[in-house]
Amino acid sequence: MPNEISKAIVPAAGLGTRLLPATKSQPKEMLPVGRKPVVQYVIEELQAAGLNQMLIITGRRKRAIEDHFDPDPMLLSALEQAGNEALLSELSFIQRNTRFFYTRQSSPRGLGHAVGLGADFVDDDDCVVALGDSLIAGEDPAAPVRAMLHTHQDLKAAAVIAVEQVPADEAHRYGVVSIKGAEPPPGEPVVLTDIIEKPPRGTAPSNLAVAARYVFSPAIFEALGRTPPDRQGEIQLTDAIKSLIQMGQPVYAWPLRADQRRYDVGNFESYFRTFIDLVLADERYGYLARQYIKAKAYEL
Repeated sequence: MPNEISKAIVPAAGLGTRLLPATKSQPKEMLPVGRKPVVQYVIEELQAAGLNQMLIITGRRKRAIEDHFDPDPMLLSALEQAGNEALLSELSFIQRNTRFFYTRQSSPRGLGHAVGLGADFVDDDDCVVALGDSLIAGEDPAAPVRAMLHTHQDLKAAAVIAVEQVPADEAHRYGVVSIKGAEPPPGEPVVLTDIIEKPPRGTAPSNLAVAARYVFSPAIFEALGRTPPDRQGEIQLTDAIKSLIQMGQPVYAWPLRADQRRYDVGNFESYFRTFIDLVLADERYGYLARQYIKAKAYEL
Protein backbone atom coordinates (compact mmCIF):
# COMPACT_ATOMS: atom_id res chain seq x y z
CA MET A 1 0.00 0.00 0.00
CA PRO A 2 1.35 3.47 -0.85
CA ASN A 3 1.87 5.94 1.95
CA GLU A 4 -1.20 8.03 2.72
CA ILE A 5 -0.89 11.61 1.50
CA SER A 6 -1.33 14.01 4.40
CA LYS A 7 0.29 17.31 3.33
CA ALA A 8 -1.16 20.26 1.47
CA ILE A 9 0.32 23.55 0.28
CA VAL A 10 -2.10 26.48 0.12
CA PRO A 11 -0.66 29.47 -1.78
CA ALA A 12 -2.20 32.66 -0.40
CA ALA A 13 0.44 35.30 -1.10
CA GLY A 14 -1.16 37.19 -4.00
CA LEU A 15 -1.50 40.95 -3.68
CA GLY A 16 -5.21 41.03 -4.53
CA THR A 17 -4.88 44.29 -6.47
CA ARG A 18 -7.98 43.55 -8.59
CA LEU A 19 -10.04 43.64 -5.39
CA LEU A 20 -8.86 47.00 -4.07
CA PRO A 21 -9.89 48.81 -1.92
CA ALA A 22 -11.45 45.79 -0.16
CA THR A 23 -8.03 44.16 0.05
CA LYS A 24 -6.00 47.17 1.14
CA SER A 25 -5.87 46.04 4.77
CA GLN A 26 -6.98 42.40 4.56
CA PRO A 27 -6.00 39.42 2.38
CA LYS A 28 -8.36 38.55 -0.45
CA GLU A 29 -8.37 35.01 0.95
CA MET A 30 -10.04 36.43 4.08
CA LEU A 31 -12.91 38.11 2.24
CA PRO A 32 -16.17 36.64 3.52
CA VAL A 33 -18.28 34.40 1.30
CA GLY A 34 -21.48 33.98 3.26
CA ARG A 35 -20.53 32.97 6.80
CA LYS A 36 -16.88 32.06 6.16
CA PRO A 37 -13.77 33.60 4.62
CA VAL A 38 -12.70 32.12 1.30
CA VAL A 39 -9.64 30.31 2.64
CA GLN A 40 -11.68 28.53 5.33
CA TYR A 41 -13.68 26.78 2.60
CA VAL A 42 -10.39 25.59 1.12
CA ILE A 43 -9.02 24.30 4.43
CA GLU A 44 -12.27 22.52 5.32
CA GLU A 45 -12.26 20.88 1.89
CA LEU A 46 -8.72 19.60 2.44
CA GLN A 47 -9.54 18.40 5.94
CA ALA A 48 -12.55 16.47 4.62
CA ALA A 49 -10.26 14.86 2.02
CA GLY A 50 -8.10 13.47 4.83
CA LEU A 51 -5.23 15.95 4.79
CA ASN A 52 -4.01 17.10 8.20
CA GLN A 53 -0.81 19.09 7.60
CA MET A 54 -1.29 22.47 5.92
CA LEU A 55 1.43 24.85 4.77
CA ILE A 56 -0.09 28.23 3.94
CA ILE A 57 2.13 30.47 1.81
CA THR A 58 1.44 34.02 2.93
CA GLY A 59 2.90 37.44 2.19
CA ARG A 60 2.89 40.96 3.53
CA ARG A 61 -0.33 42.07 5.26
CA LYS A 62 -1.51 38.45 5.49
CA ARG A 63 -1.27 37.96 9.25
CA ALA A 64 -5.06 37.72 9.47
CA ILE A 65 -4.86 34.26 7.88
CA GLU A 66 -2.60 32.99 10.66
CA ASP A 67 -4.83 34.54 13.31
CA HIS A 68 -7.92 32.91 11.80
CA PHE A 69 -6.51 29.37 12.06
CA ASP A 70 -4.86 29.92 15.43
CA PRO A 71 -6.75 28.18 18.27
CA ASP A 72 -8.33 30.61 20.74
CA PRO A 73 -8.72 28.78 24.08
CA MET A 74 -10.39 31.76 25.77
CA LEU A 75 -13.02 32.07 23.06
CA LEU A 76 -13.70 28.34 23.01
CA SER A 77 -13.95 28.26 26.81
CA ALA A 78 -16.41 31.16 26.82
CA LEU A 79 -18.59 29.45 24.21
CA GLU A 80 -18.49 26.16 26.13
CA GLN A 81 -19.48 27.87 29.37
CA ALA A 82 -22.34 29.61 27.57
CA GLY A 83 -23.44 26.27 26.11
CA ASN A 84 -23.30 27.72 22.61
CA GLU A 85 -22.94 24.46 20.68
CA ALA A 86 -23.90 26.08 17.38
CA LEU A 87 -20.97 28.51 17.41
CA LEU A 88 -18.60 25.82 18.70
CA SER A 89 -19.49 23.69 15.68
CA GLU A 90 -18.76 26.66 13.41
CA LEU A 91 -15.22 26.74 14.83
CA SER A 92 -14.59 23.01 14.43
CA PHE A 93 -12.09 23.68 11.63
CA ILE A 94 -9.53 24.79 14.25
CA GLN A 95 -10.33 21.95 16.65
CA ARG A 96 -9.66 19.12 14.24
CA ASN A 97 -6.42 17.17 14.22
CA THR A 98 -4.75 19.59 11.81
CA ARG A 99 -1.32 21.16 12.05
CA PHE A 100 -0.83 24.54 10.38
CA PHE A 101 2.50 25.86 9.14
CA TYR A 102 3.30 29.18 7.49
CA THR A 103 6.00 30.67 5.33
CA ARG A 104 6.19 33.97 3.47
CA GLN A 105 6.70 34.75 -0.18
CA SER A 106 8.33 38.12 0.41
CA SER A 107 7.83 39.40 -3.14
CA PRO A 108 5.38 38.38 -5.90
CA ARG A 109 7.50 35.96 -7.94
CA GLY A 110 4.77 33.72 -9.31
CA LEU A 111 2.71 30.70 -8.28
CA GLY A 112 5.53 28.30 -9.11
CA HIS A 113 7.90 30.14 -6.79
CA ALA A 114 5.28 30.08 -4.02
CA VAL A 115 4.76 26.32 -4.37
CA GLY A 116 8.53 25.80 -4.44
CA LEU A 117 8.76 27.34 -0.98
CA GLY A 118 7.05 24.19 0.29
CA ALA A 119 9.82 21.79 -0.74
CA ASP A 120 11.24 21.38 2.76
CA PHE A 121 7.76 21.01 4.24
CA VAL A 122 6.86 18.25 1.78
CA ASP A 123 10.22 16.50 2.37
CA ASP A 124 10.04 13.95 -0.50
CA ASP A 125 6.36 13.10 0.15
CA ASP A 126 3.50 13.48 -2.29
CA CYS A 127 1.31 16.51 -1.63
CA VAL A 128 -1.75 18.49 -2.64
CA VAL A 129 -1.67 22.09 -3.83
CA ALA A 130 -4.93 24.05 -3.43
CA LEU A 131 -5.08 27.76 -4.26
CA GLY A 132 -6.28 29.80 -1.30
CA ASP A 133 -8.52 32.09 -3.37
CA SER A 134 -10.41 29.32 -5.21
CA LEU A 135 -13.02 27.08 -3.65
CA ILE A 136 -14.88 24.03 -4.89
CA ALA A 137 -18.65 23.96 -4.48
CA GLY A 138 -20.85 20.87 -4.65
CA GLU A 139 -22.66 18.36 -2.49
CA ASP A 140 -19.25 17.08 -1.34
CA PRO A 141 -16.60 19.74 -2.04
CA ALA A 142 -13.80 17.35 -1.01
CA ALA A 143 -14.82 14.67 -3.54
CA PRO A 144 -12.54 15.89 -6.38
CA VAL A 145 -9.38 16.04 -4.23
CA ARG A 146 -10.25 12.72 -2.59
CA ALA A 147 -10.61 11.05 -6.00
CA MET A 148 -7.46 12.74 -7.32
CA LEU A 149 -5.49 11.36 -4.37
CA HIS A 150 -6.60 7.82 -5.16
CA THR A 151 -5.82 8.28 -8.86
CA HIS A 152 -2.40 9.73 -8.12
CA GLN A 153 -1.45 6.72 -6.03
CA ASP A 154 -3.08 4.08 -8.23
CA LEU A 155 -1.39 5.39 -11.40
CA LYS A 156 1.90 6.32 -9.67
CA ALA A 157 1.54 9.76 -11.24
CA ALA A 158 3.90 12.69 -11.13
CA ALA A 159 0.88 14.99 -11.17
CA VAL A 160 -2.92 14.89 -11.29
CA ILE A 161 -4.52 18.23 -12.15
CA ALA A 162 -8.18 19.16 -11.81
CA VAL A 163 -9.63 20.76 -14.93
CA GLU A 164 -13.00 22.25 -15.82
CA GLN A 165 -14.73 23.26 -19.02
CA VAL A 166 -14.83 27.01 -19.65
CA PRO A 167 -16.34 28.99 -22.53
CA ALA A 168 -13.96 29.09 -25.50
CA ASP A 169 -13.90 32.89 -25.50
CA GLU A 170 -12.71 32.88 -21.86
CA ALA A 171 -9.96 30.26 -22.18
CA HIS A 172 -7.29 32.95 -22.52
CA ARG A 173 -7.79 33.84 -18.85
CA TYR A 174 -6.67 30.44 -17.56
CA GLY A 175 -4.04 27.77 -17.68
CA VAL A 176 -5.34 25.47 -20.45
CA VAL A 177 -4.48 21.81 -21.08
CA SER A 178 -4.33 19.41 -24.01
CA ILE A 179 -5.28 15.79 -23.40
CA LYS A 180 -4.68 12.46 -25.14
CA GLY A 181 -7.56 11.20 -27.25
CA ALA A 182 -11.20 12.12 -26.90
CA GLU A 183 -12.47 14.03 -23.93
CA PRO A 184 -13.10 11.55 -21.09
CA PRO A 185 -16.23 11.35 -18.95
CA PRO A 186 -16.01 13.75 -16.00
CA GLY A 187 -14.53 12.16 -12.92
CA GLU A 188 -12.09 9.94 -14.81
CA PRO A 189 -8.37 10.60 -15.37
CA VAL A 190 -6.91 11.22 -18.82
CA VAL A 191 -3.32 11.64 -19.93
CA LEU A 192 -2.32 15.29 -20.13
CA THR A 193 -0.13 16.06 -23.15
CA ASP A 194 0.46 19.82 -22.82
CA ILE A 195 -0.36 22.84 -20.69
CA ILE A 196 -0.05 26.54 -21.39
CA GLU A 197 -0.60 29.55 -19.13
CA LYS A 198 -3.10 32.11 -20.43
CA PRO A 199 -2.80 31.42 -24.17
CA PRO A 200 -3.42 34.39 -26.49
CA ARG A 201 -7.08 34.85 -27.32
CA GLY A 202 -8.20 32.36 -29.97
CA THR A 203 -5.15 30.06 -29.63
CA ALA A 204 -6.17 27.83 -26.69
CA PRO A 205 -5.70 24.13 -27.50
CA SER A 206 -8.94 23.21 -25.69
CA ASN A 207 -11.57 24.62 -23.37
CA LEU A 208 -10.26 22.60 -20.40
CA ALA A 209 -8.88 25.01 -17.83
CA VAL A 210 -6.87 24.22 -14.73
CA ALA A 211 -9.22 24.25 -11.72
CA ALA A 212 -6.87 25.24 -8.87
CA ARG A 213 -6.37 21.75 -7.40
CA TYR A 214 -3.28 19.58 -7.94
CA VAL A 215 -1.70 16.42 -6.54
CA PHE A 216 2.06 16.23 -7.02
CA SER A 217 4.92 13.85 -6.46
CA PRO A 218 8.23 15.38 -5.25
CA ALA A 219 9.25 15.58 -8.92
CA ILE A 220 7.43 18.92 -9.15
CA PHE A 221 10.05 20.57 -6.95
CA GLU A 222 12.87 19.35 -9.18
CA ALA A 223 10.96 20.73 -12.18
CA LEU A 224 10.39 24.07 -10.43
CA GLY A 225 14.11 24.29 -9.71
CA ARG A 226 14.80 24.04 -13.44
CA THR A 227 12.06 26.48 -14.48
CA PRO A 228 13.32 29.94 -15.52
CA PRO A 229 11.32 33.08 -14.75
CA ASP A 230 9.00 34.39 -17.45
CA ARG A 231 9.11 37.90 -18.95
CA GLN A 232 7.53 39.33 -15.80
CA GLY A 233 10.18 37.69 -13.64
CA GLU A 234 7.74 35.11 -12.28
CA ILE A 235 8.13 31.33 -12.08
CA GLN A 236 4.98 29.70 -13.42
CA LEU A 237 3.66 26.40 -12.07
CA THR A 238 2.32 25.58 -15.54
CA ASP A 239 5.86 25.77 -16.97
CA ALA A 240 7.07 23.26 -14.39
CA ILE A 241 4.17 20.92 -15.21
CA LYS A 242 5.00 21.25 -18.91
CA SER A 243 8.56 20.24 -18.03
CA LEU A 244 7.28 17.08 -16.33
CA ILE A 245 5.30 16.20 -19.45
CA GLN A 246 8.28 16.80 -21.73
CA MET A 247 10.41 14.52 -19.55
CA GLY A 248 7.92 11.70 -20.04
CA GLN A 249 6.59 11.79 -16.49
CA PRO A 250 3.01 10.49 -16.04
CA VAL A 251 0.77 13.56 -15.76
CA TYR A 252 -3.02 13.31 -15.75
CA ALA A 253 -5.98 15.66 -15.97
CA TRP A 254 -9.02 15.11 -13.78
CA PRO A 255 -12.18 16.74 -15.25
CA LEU A 256 -14.62 18.02 -12.65
CA ARG A 257 -18.17 16.73 -12.87
CA ALA A 258 -21.04 19.03 -13.81
CA ASP A 259 -22.12 19.26 -10.15
CA GLN A 260 -18.60 20.24 -9.04
CA ARG A 261 -17.79 23.88 -9.67
CA ARG A 262 -14.69 25.93 -9.02
CA TYR A 263 -15.21 29.49 -7.83
CA ASP A 264 -12.31 31.90 -8.18
CA VAL A 265 -12.29 34.99 -5.98
CA GLY A 266 -9.89 37.00 -8.12
CA ASN A 267 -11.92 40.05 -9.12
CA PHE A 268 -15.13 41.72 -8.06
CA GLU A 269 -17.27 40.08 -10.75
CA SER A 270 -16.23 36.57 -9.69
CA TYR A 271 -16.35 37.48 -6.00
CA PHE A 272 -19.93 38.79 -6.23
CA ARG A 273 -21.01 35.70 -8.18
CA THR A 274 -19.38 33.42 -5.64
CA PHE A 275 -20.94 35.25 -2.70
CA ILE A 276 -24.43 35.17 -4.18
CA ASP A 277 -24.33 31.49 -5.21
CA LEU A 278 -22.99 30.25 -1.89
CA VAL A 279 -25.34 32.39 0.19
CA LEU A 280 -28.29 31.05 -1.78
CA ALA A 281 -27.04 27.51 -1.11
CA ASP A 282 -26.47 28.15 2.60
CA GLU A 283 -28.37 25.60 4.70
CA ARG A 284 -29.16 28.12 7.44
CA TYR A 285 -29.75 31.41 5.61
CA GLY A 286 -30.26 30.38 1.99
CA TYR A 287 -34.05 30.37 2.24
CA LEU A 288 -34.13 33.91 3.61
CA ALA A 289 -31.69 35.08 0.92
CA ARG A 290 -33.81 33.51 -1.82
CA GLN A 291 -36.95 35.17 -0.46
CA TYR A 292 -35.22 38.56 -0.36
CA ILE A 293 -33.88 38.25 -3.91
CA LYS A 294 -37.29 37.21 -5.23
CA ALA A 295 -38.84 40.28 -3.61
CA LYS A 296 -36.02 42.54 -4.80
CA ALA A 297 -36.38 41.27 -8.37
CA TYR A 298 -39.62 43.21 -8.74
CA GLU A 299 -37.65 46.44 -8.32
CA LEU A 300 -35.14 45.66 -11.07
